Amino acid sequence: MMHVILSKTMRRGAVRRKDVTHERIVEAAGRAIRRNGYDGVGVAEIMKEAGLTHGGFYAHFPSREAMLAEAADRAGADGVAAVARVAAAAPPKKAREALLNAYLSDAHIQGVETGCAIAALGSEVPRQAPAVRRAATRRIKEMIDLVARESSGWGKRGAHEDALVTVSTMVGALVLARAVDDPRLSDALREAALKHLTHNSD
Repeated sequence: MMHVILSKTMRRGAVRRKDVTHERIVEAAGRAIRRNGYDGVGVAEIMKEAGLTHGGFYAHFPSREAMLAEAADRAGADGVAAVARVAAAAPPKKAREALLNAYLSDAHIQGVETGCAIAALGSEVPRQAPAVRRAATRRIKEMIDLVARESSGWGKRGAHEDALVTVSTMVGALVLARAVDDPRLSDALREAALKHLTHNSD
């Protein structure tokens, strides 16, 4: 009886360790794809960043594409969660303004590998495997829904369309502000988008 109990306990411990290791790989991959793009990420690099050997990869994923799909989903979820936390911490009726300020902040411009996956990877998604595109689409929809819920017009006609425009403007401004090598232009792009979105709120 004791042998059975010990055996089950050891199996549970092994499963927990595998889960923790899996999470480390997904987290490392999520940072790497935002930093280097999908095509700039290799299995060996991810495993090294996670503090693991290359040989252990296939104990966690059937393929590189499967890892990228999970990484895309995690990176997107992290981005949505970060915006949601900002909105939740804001005073009543100030959530939309708070999330816009956080999203279009200089800190977010600089924080590519921990920031919004949509802005970091959006142009690459159409060329990725269907599982990656599904993950990205799911998280983009979540971002749109979050922005719509924080609008003063939530529940009214046009609120969803306004959220589509807001998210498109947020992401586009962030992409352009990161793309240019002129700091003044980067700031101007970010600040102009922020001014437009806050002045045109419901």
